[in-house]
Amino acid sequence: MLRYLAQAWAVARKDLLLEARSRERFVSMATFAMLVAVVFSFALDPTVRAQEIAGAMLWVTVLFAGTLGLGRSFALEREADALTGVLVSPVPRGALFLGKFLANLLVVLAVEAVIFPVYALFFGLRFAGALGGLALVVVLATVGFMALGTLLSAMTAHTRHGESLLPILLLPLMIPVVIFAASATQLLLAGRPLAEIGGNLRVLLAFDLVFVFVCTSIFGFAVEE
Repeated sequence: MLRYLAQAWAVARKDLLLEARSRERFVSMATFAMLVAVVFSFALDPTVRAQEIAGAMLWVTVLFAGTLGLGRSFALEREADALTGVLVSPVPRGALFLGKFLANLLVVLAVEAVIFPVYALFFGLRFAGALGGLALVVVLATVGFMALGTLLSAMTAHTRHGESLLPILLLPLMIPVVIFAASATQLLLAGRPLAEIGGNLRVLLAFDLVFVFVCTSIFGFAVEE
C-alpha cells in the first residue's frame, strides 16, 4: 500500500511541478473565472439580489473553469504520445489515476481560492462565520468533480475532438453534484447553521466515494481502449 501511494504521489508531484513552472492551467482557469464574474456583474438584473443566487453563480463558474483545466490535464501525454510509455511502465493503473486526480484536485482548489474572494468583492458576499462549512462543501464537491473529470479527460485525450467532447460528457454527469453544492453554499451564505446542510454533505460524500472508487477501478480499461 505504501508503495502504491508513493507511486501515486510521484505522478501527482510530476504534474504539480510542471504546473508550478508554467502556471498554464492555473492562469487560464483563474482568468476565465474572473471574466465570468465580470459577465455576471453586468448581466445580473439590478432588481435581483446577488446574495440570493450566489451559490449557483459560484458553482457554475467552478464547473466551467474546472472543465477548462481538465481539458489540458493529459495535454503533455497527448502531445508527446507519452501515455503509451506510462501505461507499459510497472506503475499500477489505479496509482496513475490517483496521481493525476490529486494533481487536478490541488490545482482546482487553488483556483477556487481565487474565485470565492473575487465573487465576494464583486457581489458583496460575506463569508465570515461560514468559512468552515464552505471549505467542507468546496472540498467534497471538488473531489467528486475531479475524480469523474480525470477519468473522462483520459478517455477523450486521444480522440480527434477531445477538448470539445469532454464537456459534453462531463457536464450532464456533474448536475447532481452542482445542485447539492450550490444549495449548501447558498444556505451557508444566508447564515444558516452547518446542521441544515448535513443532508447535502452526506450526498456529496456519497458521490465522492462512488466516483473515486469506480473511476480508479475502470481507469486502466478506459485508457487502454
